[in-house]
Amino acid sequence: MRKQEVRTGGEAGQGRGPGSPAGQVKVLVDLLAGKSSQSSQTPQTLDRTPHGDDSRIQKCQEALLNRVKGSPELGGPSPRLTSLLLVEGLTDLQLKEHDFTQVETTRGGWHPARTIALERLFLPLSRVSIPPRISITIGVAGVGKTTLVRNFVHLWARGQVGKDFSLLLPLTFRDLNTYEKLSADRLIRSVFPHIGESGLAAAALPKILLILDGLDECKTPLDFSNTVACTDPKKEIQVDHLITNIIRGNLFPEVSVWVTSRPGVAGQIPGGLVDRMTEIRGFNEEEIKVCLEEMFPEDHTLSDWVLRQVQADRALYLMCTVPAFCRLAGSALGHLSRTKPGPQDSALWTPRTLCELYSWYFRMALGGDGQEKGKASPRIEQVAHSSRKMVGTLGRLAFHGLVRRKYVFYEQDLKAFGVDLALLQSALCGCFLRREETLASSTAYCFTHLSLQEFVAAAYYYSASKRAIFDLFTEGGVSWPRLGFLTHFRSAAQRAMQAEDGRLDVFLRFLSGLLSPRVNALLAGSLLAQGEHQGYRAQVAELLQGCLRPDVAVCARAVNTLHCLHELQHTELARSVEEAMRSGGLAGLTSPQHRAALAYLLQVSDACAQEANLSLCLSKGVLQSLLPQLLYCRSLRLDNNQFQDPVMDLLGSVLSGKDCRIQRISLAENQISNKGAKALARSLLVNRSLTALDLRSNSIGPQGAKALADALKINRTLAFLSLQSNAIRDNGARSVAEALAANRTLSVLHLQKNTIGPVGAQQMADTLKQNRSLKELIFSSNSIGDGGAEALAMALEVNQGLESLDLQSNSISDVGVAALMGALCANQTLISLNLRENSISSEGARELARALCINRTLKNLDLTANLLHDQGAQAIAVAMRENQALTSLHLQWNFIQAGAAKALGQALQLNRSLTSLDLQENAIGDEGASAVASALKANTALTALYLQVASIGSRGAQALGDALAVNRTLEILDLRGNTIGAAGAKALANALKVNSSLRRLNLQENSLGMDGAICVATALSGNHGLQHINLQGNHIGESGARMISEAIRTNAPSCTVEM
Repeated sequence: MRKQEVRTGGEAGQGRGPGSPAGQVKVLVDLLAGKSSQSSQTPQTLDRTPHGDDSRIQKCQEALLNRVKGSPELGGPSPRLTSLLLVEGLTDLQLKEHDFTQVETTRGGWHPARTIALERLFLPLSRVSIPPRISITIGVAGVGKTTLVRNFVHLWARGQVGKDFSLLLPLTFRDLNTYEKLSADRLIRSVFPHIGESGLAAAALPKILLILDGLDECKTPLDFSNTVACTDPKKEIQVDHLITNIIRGNLFPEVSVWVTSRPGVAGQIPGGLVDRMTEIRGFNEEEIKVCLEEMFPEDHTLSDWVLRQVQADRALYLMCTVPAFCRLAGSALGHLSRTKPGPQDSALWTPRTLCELYSWYFRMALGGDGQEKGKASPRIEQVAHSSRKMVGTLGRLAFHGLVRRKYVFYEQDLKAFGVDLALLQSALCGCFLRREETLASSTAYCFTHLSLQEFVAAAYYYSASKRAIFDLFTEGGVSWPRLGFLTHFRSAAQRAMQAEDGRLDVFLRFLSGLLSPRVNALLAGSLLAQGEHQGYRAQVAELLQGCLRPDVAVCARAVNTLHCLHELQHTELARSVEEAMRSGGLAGLTSPQHRAALAYLLQVSDACAQEANLSLCLSKGVLQSLLPQLLYCRSLRLDNNQFQDPVMDLLGSVLSGKDCRIQRISLAENQISNKGAKALARSLLVNRSLTALDLRSNSIGPQGAKALADALKINRTLAFLSLQSNAIRDNGARSVAEALAANRTLSVLHLQKNTIGPVGAQQMADTLKQNRSLKELIFSSNSIGDGGAEALAMALEVNQGLESLDLQSNSISDVGVAALMGALCANQTLISLNLRENSISSEGARELARALCINRTLKNLDLTANLLHDQGAQAIAVAMRENQALTSLHLQWNFIQAGAAKALGQALQLNRSLTSLDLQENAIGDEGASAVASALKANTALTALYLQVASIGSRGAQALGDALAVNRTLEILDLRGNTIGAAGAKALANALKVNSSLRRLNLQENSLGMDGAICVATALSGNHGLQHINLQGNHIGESGARMISEAIRTNAPSCTVEM
């Protein structure tokens, strides 16, 4: 917030009477300080009429509108600035790491959090809560904190937000830095010098909001532990002491205070004093696109090209979630596109690192002058000299400001570092520095983004190190002599590794990047001397790798070292680990360097973006070293690592962390017992990110299941839990069932292969009568029998939430099926039912058929490996004539013959819903195949037909070929393991010449021979739809296989063939 008109000291001293402006400010100060409004002066100085209040508020609103007038950010506020994230406090990542590291580590994503609209920012969250007094809004550098404040002030002045506030007092720490000491009453006069001219508030204390924007720019850190309390609003004290007393409530206890800050500095305010903390999220994918389109409104081709270049590098794209960085990248890439380097300048093409991007930005700032190779002119030399002079002056300011944590500079700072004020008027400096007037009529300067200060600082250090005798970090103090670039680089690397807040991380990246040949080529002749320091590149790479010490955990500094190597274009280490991840050879790479590279890849690799697959490769030691980085992986697969219970203690500590972003974790096929499960359960009590936990094939037993179940009673985020093959038995099932009675978020539960009997099934059934959130229950390969089936059936009659039920291999006979089908007649939500590998006979099939005639919701029914025989299958076929809901029917291995196949064929001619039919391993023969084929000529719904090992010969294949010549919907036909021979292959080949719908054809093991395979291969020249064909096991021979492969490659290059 910038004030254009500021009263002079003489004006402030005029008029001390109670009716004067100064006197009325005094009354306001008294009111703000919480003093009684019944003082002797109050009746004389306060205008009590409502008209006076309205006039006063309107005057303040007009003053604020004038102050923010012309701000480029104003207009329609972005949706992300009208809805902030409510957060519960600062995470370790936010407190300890650089802003870039925060964005990279979290992959540009924000922690799932409740949002609050801008107009409700200072209102109670519920009917029983009170409005916050101290509110903090955090956001990384460049995310839009000041824009948010200006928009809020603008909207308040127009009466659109903050209607409860009678007055806003907006200040920035850039303003406050100009004062050495300040009192409360001077603080108010600094915002509204003429606030009392028409009288102040009514007798009651007006509701006021004090805004303090940019705590990270405060010249003195706030120290709440050593600040002396002050309650006198007239007493002048140090500015930082004044702010701490206001926040503590010693001054202005009735005033609401809103502070904005970068996350790391916000930690200076004790959490106990903060009533509400919000966070500004960055751009999402659509907002990045819109931002770039707005930068190039008249050239959509250019904006699309810039967007593609940004998306091509994941690290740069992640940083574009920060609006200021997005605009900087857009400007640099837009300039790059307009300069259009020729083929001979291919090294100067699209930026692949941060330093390359900022080098293009510098070239843009330079205006493109002096960049033509092979030309020399006084103008070019003048530009090069000017740019080097800028780096020598501005760079020194930027570097020492960075070391001192100073990001705002005033004229005295510029003079102290020898910055020529005339130089600041150049267009070149205008691209790096922003100039703003403060309320105290002084001028403040800051770099347009923190990263630009770091880039210019690195460029200064890079150039100054060749002539510096002493350590540049000591600012001229006493230090051991340091000669040569390599010595100074080592000093910078050591300082960066020792900085606990990571403030030198990006500076070190830029310093490393300046050694890159591409960057040197970009900046040669303007910012850098041609080939300067290039001989040190290999030594710097070795020095950086030497910084990767065998610490217990891979810290953020180590990961930053890999970023430095990337900027240096020394990527061998990262590439070797990435290749090992792809090939499954990661287990052999355990050195500190390899661990750091793995942690780096977990952040930036596209392969790890959706899921970090670290199965079969981690030991306890390696996992322990990676824990800080695993916090931020969205999906972790840690299967088959022989992890035991102590490792679960480690993972539990990760899942319990406030920073944890893990959403899915798989620990299948390890050696986890009940102790490990208990450690994970303890973490679920506090974790708020995990949505999926896979513990299949461990040994947690009933006790481990109980521990997890107890956690589920409290946990409100886990939606998927797999306890497959964990021997939890009936006791464990009972515990899980009890948890489901209270839990309302778990939607998928896998309990297969757990020796659960009828008792456990009964417990689960009782819970399902109440639970409405569970959507999928896999209970297969247990021993629930008919008793368990009957109990579940009773639950299904009542339950209206379950959509998928898997009861495969549970010794269920016709009795249990009858109960389930009775329930199915009433149930309206079940979509999928798996009854594979049970003991259902034709009698049970009739019950199934009866239910299918009534039920209108079931879509998938699996009856594989039962005892249906022809009679049972025929009953189901009759039902399918009437049923128009079922889309998938599995009847594999049910002793079905031609009679049932005929009945199914007749049903298919009438049915319009079934899309997949599985009749494999049933001896339907040519007669049955012909009946199904006849149906295909009329059916327009079926897309997949499975007839493997169905005793089909050439006659059946010919019938299917005739059908394919007519059918236009079938996409998958599987005839593996039949004996269609060359004749059948020829019939199918003729069909392929005209069929356009078939996508996959499996003719494996069909005695085709060379002739049959060639027929199929040559037929593909007229077919443009087939994508995959399997001809394995047909006695073709190697020479025949080569011939056929060549024919298919020629006739159907898009088709994949298996030989």
